[in-house]
Amino acid sequence: MTDALLQVRNLRKTYGALKVTNDVSLDVHEGEIHAIIGPNGAGKTTLISQLSGQLRPDSGTVIYTGQDITALDMAARVRMGLARSFQLTTLLPSFTVLENVAVAVQAREGSSFRFFRPASTERALNDQAMECLNDVGLSGTASRLAGALSHGEKRQLELAIALATRPRLLLLDEPLAGTGHEEAAQLVDLFGRLKSRVTMMLIEHDMNAVFALADRVSVLVYGEIAACGTPDAVRNDAKVRAAYLGEEEVA
Repeated sequence: MTDALLQVRNLRKTYGALKVTNDVSLDVHEGEIHAIIGPNGAGKTTLISQLSGQLRPDSGTVIYTGQDITALDMAARVRMGLARSFQLTTLLPSFTVLENVAVAVQAREGSSFRFFRPASTERALNDQAMECLNDVGLSGTASRLAGALSHGEKRQLELAIALATRPRLLLLDEPLAGTGHEEAAQLVDLFGRLKSRVTMMLIEHDMNAVFALADRVSVLVYGEIAACGTPDAVRNDAKVRAAYLGEEEVA
């Protein structure tokens, strides 16, 4: 296994007496999909918020590409290639699909959005945005308003926006939430295809998707890492099954 792209060491976040992340340490290696699973309230979204820079930990360190980024804000981490796709879609519904992605490209390149010179007029921005839409299978919807998309298509668009930042590591917070069976299957296939290009950390409740996609799985219970290993090792861990998976067999 190569050196870790992301190293998390002894990360803690508390709210009063509640320990939301409690001495969390884990590694994410280049080229893998590393899944974080656990029951509701385990601290998964709080953990990913600390990794993305949205939330400052109380203590501990976050090392990315060998650099301590614990004190960096979200924008600085995005510029370094660490991007997050949110649990709830954060789109511009009155903008077209292409414009949503073009604005993300524009932000990545450091230019401010100007209403008198919109991103839609920039050929270079549009070309790069269309590449991202092609990657996620949305090129045919480029001229539609983002607000008119189906839930699954909005998830795809959110991913295209994240890809527009050219991430090296992509943090995915429940990307399948609210999708139907067919939409979920399409997203699972998409993540599998993107794996060769971008490392991913995945928070997801759909265990079939997790075990189909992940190279390694970390189990978070009451803010602590209860187990970490290959999908098969985690699936067959008696303590994990008792704490989270239960006795029901996962397909």
